[in-house]
Amino acid sequence: MIPKGSVHPSARYNAPMHLLAAAQMVSTGDKAHNLEVATRLVQQAAGLGARLVGLPENFSWMGSEAERPSAAEPLDGPTLSRMAELARELRLTLLAGSILETGAPGGRLYNTSVLFGPQGERLAVYRKMHLFDVDVGDGATYQESAAVAPGTEVVSAPTEVGRLGLSVCYDLRFPELYRRLSKEGATLLAVPAAFTLMTGKDHWEVLLRARAIENQCYLFAPAQGGRHSDERITYGHAMVVDPWGLVTARASEGEGLAVAPVDPELLARIRRNLPCLQHRRLD
Repeated sequence: MIPKGSVHPSARYNAPMHLLAAAQMVSTGDKAHNLEVATRLVQQAAGLGARLVGLPENFSWMGSEAERPSAAEPLDGPTLSRMAELARELRLTLLAGSILETGAPGGRLYNTSVLFGPQGERLAVYRKMHLFDVDVGDGATYQESAAVAPGTEVVSAPTEVGRLGLSVCYDLRFPELYRRLSKEGATLLAVPAAFTLMTGKDHWEVLLRARAIENQCYLFAPAQGGRHSDERITYGHAMVVDPWGLVTARASEGEGLAVAPVDPELLARIRRNLPCLQHRRLD
C-alpha cells in the first residue's frame, strides 16, 4: 500500500513495462532518519515495479541555515554512495533529487541532482542553475544564493525509460531550460522540488503541466510535502504528468509515492499529430 498517494489505474492492472515513481518526503535536519525514509520509499516503488524512481530536492537534509555547511557532502560522500548502492541493489534508475554538494567557488555549495543507473553507475550530475532569492509573502525571505552557487550546464541522460532532462525546483519557472532539454531529445523531464506552501498552492501544478505540454514530454516531480520545522512548510503534491498535460498520479501531503506508467506510443502519437516541436523557431 502506498501512503497518501496514488497509482494510475493501468499501473495497477496492466503491469506496464516502465513505471515512473515520484517520491514525497518531509525531510528534516536528521540526515540518518531522512536516508531511512528515502530508502524505504525507493524500495516500495521498486516493489510496485517502478523502473525510474525520483527523490525530492534536499531529500537527505532540510535543517537550519546555520547547519547548512556541515550538511554538505562531496559526490562520493556517504549519501550519494548509499543511493548508488540502492540503485544497484534494486536494479533500477534512481534520481537522487538533490543534495548540498561541497566544492563550489568562494566556499559556497551546489544544489546538486544525481542520476544513478541500475548498476549503481553515475549517469548524470546536474547543479541547479536558478537560485531561489525571493520573498513570497509567507513570513520568510529566501536567499539561496547566499550559500549556494549556480550551476552552468544543461544536463540530460539516456535511461531505459527515455532520455531524461534534469532540473531542480525553482528551475521550473524558466521554460527556456526545458526547451533546451527537449531539443536535446528529452522525452522525460524531472523536477525534484521543495516548493513553498505559498507558491505551491497556486503555481505548482500549473507550471508542471505547462512544461509537459510545451515540450510534449512526460514529467515527474518528486516533492517535499509537510512541516519541516516551525519556520518551514512545503506544498507537496508530488506528481507524474503525461505529454498531453494530464496528471496521471499525485501524492497529497506527508510521505508517499505518485506512480504512473510511461506509454511510448502515446508520446509518439502526440508528437506526430501535434508536431509543435518541429514548428519551433529558435532563431
